[in-house]
Amino acid sequence: MKTTEKNSLYTDLENMSPLEILTNMNTEDHKVAIAVKEAIPAIESLVKAIVEKGGRIFYIGAGTSGRLGVVDAAEIPPTYGVYDKFIGIIAGGDTAFRNAIEGVEDNAELGAADLMAYNPTPQDTLIGISTSGTAPYVIGAVKKAREIGMLTGCIVCNENSALGAACDIPVVSVVGPEFVTGSTRMKSGTSTKLILNMISTSVMILTGHVHGNKMVDMQLTNKKLVDRGTRMVMEETGIEDYEKAKALLLEYGNAREAIEAYKASI
Repeated sequence: MKTTEKNSLYTDLENMSPLEILTNMNTEDHKVAIAVKEAIPAIESLVKAIVEKGGRIFYIGAGTSGRLGVVDAAEIPPTYGVYDKFIGIIAGGDTAFRNAIEGVEDNAELGAADLMAYNPTPQDTLIGISTSGTAPYVIGAVKKAREIGMLTGCIVCNENSALGAACDIPVVSVVGPEFVTGSTRMKSGTSTKLILNMISTSVMILTGHVHGNKMVDMQLTNKKLVDRGTRMVMEETGIEDYEKAKALLLEYGNAREAIEAYKASI
């Protein structure tokens, strides 16, 4: 039996008090960080290979796994000002983000077709996301990706999975049985989200989109981010006048260009 399908270590959940439910869930959640830590060597290998490839990074998954990939990919443009670098594909398309669509997870041909719609190249990477490691939709996409020479990785929560065997670099994070048996939106989903954060953030840092510890290419989409960008400019240039730094930031559209322009002018 797959680890993710094993019986919960707890029973009679409906008889627990709210405090008992929350405490026991938290006890289980503590296991996630340990499982992710054990997967760091594989995550490192995948990150290095992605950076070396230099192309786009596709996430593909069904259900919760697909939604997590889409969310991570959607965060890259506002956070790092990089478009079309990370692309999330979910079985069933955008409708499936809010509503379950029956049958699509089991369609290997659909997974391959959804990937090919983006005209991938050998410079690109595909990361299949499947808690069970058995979703035909994801495996079909990975097999197609390998046919055209793409780098392939995956994020799974079971050892010895079909998806892991199909990939160049599998990332396996075994978090154990879920608090509610089989509810992989819980620990498995948390593990997947942490690993996605690690992959995308590391790639953005290693490809030059962070200076020091600052997101210098972030979009200025609200007052909070304009304020953050202004303070970046002040810190990096030595400008003490807030309004002057803000005006410089808004003139160039992001902190990196504002800082570089100011330094070039002095």
